Amino acid sequence: MIKAERRAEVTWEGDLKRGSGTIHSTGSGALGKLPVTWASRTERSDGKTSPEELIAAAHAACYAMIFSDMLAKAGTPPTKLIVNANCAFEEVKGGFKITTIYLNVRGQVPGMDHASFAQAASKAEQSCPVSNALRNNVQIRLTSHLEEQRG
Repeated sequence: MIKAERRAEVTWEGDLKRGSGTIHSTGSGALGKLPVTWASRTERSDGKTSPEELIAAAHAACYAMIFSDMLAKAGTPPTKLIVNANCAFEEVKGGFKITTIYLNVRGQVPGMDHASFAQAASKAEQSCPVSNALRNNVQIRLTSHLEEQRG
């Protein structure tokens, strides 16, 4: 049975508004030092990241994996899937909250029609481990578009 654990380390210095942090490492080494600040989270990124950006990247990657697997198992492997994720961080009563993840998938899948693609996209979202980790706490909105195959 597969069980995977991943890790990351962050150092933060100073208070929330004037301080800054650095994501020093991840277990894989795939991410180098990434700066993070409150301003990069709430105003403009200025070359820095945020927890929401990292969640969006994780969600898009996880969804692409599960969707491609489901399509292949159904006999319609995709030529290409492009998944965009937008993670909304908002001030709400009592503080701040990640409120919504907007997932948009565009795909090229030979032999599949638009309705079948939309239905499969929705089923994949329901099966996505990151979606399921967020579900019932974060609203997930999915849009899908099947692109025409170009020969």
